[in-house]
Amino acid sequence: MIRVMPGLKVHVEYDGIVADFSGKDTGEVLHALNSFLVGILPEMELARKLHLSYTLRDLAELFGNFIKITPEGPRVIPPGVKLSDKQVIALQLVAMRVAYELGKADRDHMALQEIEQATALNPKSISSRLSELVKSNNVERKQENRTTMYRITTQGINWLSQVLNRKRI
Repeated sequence: MIRVMPGLKVHVEYDGIVADFSGKDTGEVLHALNSFLVGILPEMELARKLHLSYTLRDLAELFGNFIKITPEGPRVIPPGVKLSDKQVIALQLVAMRVAYELGKADRDHMALQEIEQATALNPKSISSRLSELVKSNNVERKQENRTTMYRITTQGINWLSQVLNRKRI
């Protein structure tokens, strides 16, 4: 014999949050569900607005006109737009990150000599611009096997996208 129990059961899954509501009084269940939604949804939207992160797709959309993954490695190839040395260096680090995320490079950071080789910029200029980028938290410096390596930060990607957005034709 099947016994039917009066009441309402509601299961909610939203953006990784799971909640279950049940009870005999449907009005009570619906009120609890509504309170949950009113409380959680604005916070989720606020968190989404405050969160800054870039996917591979985002990087391709933001910088696809400026960087290419070539057989020689990731390269900056600006579309007829004059870029400063600082912007070229930051773009080269973005290109390296894209190559890494595509599985075309084994790391997302570069040594000064690698940046010099990829960009053909003056080593002293590269060193000075990297210091500025590190000081502004747009690039991260780290030691790896007695070699100083550099990688673009999320803040650096945001800065660079804003700068390049102003240059786009």
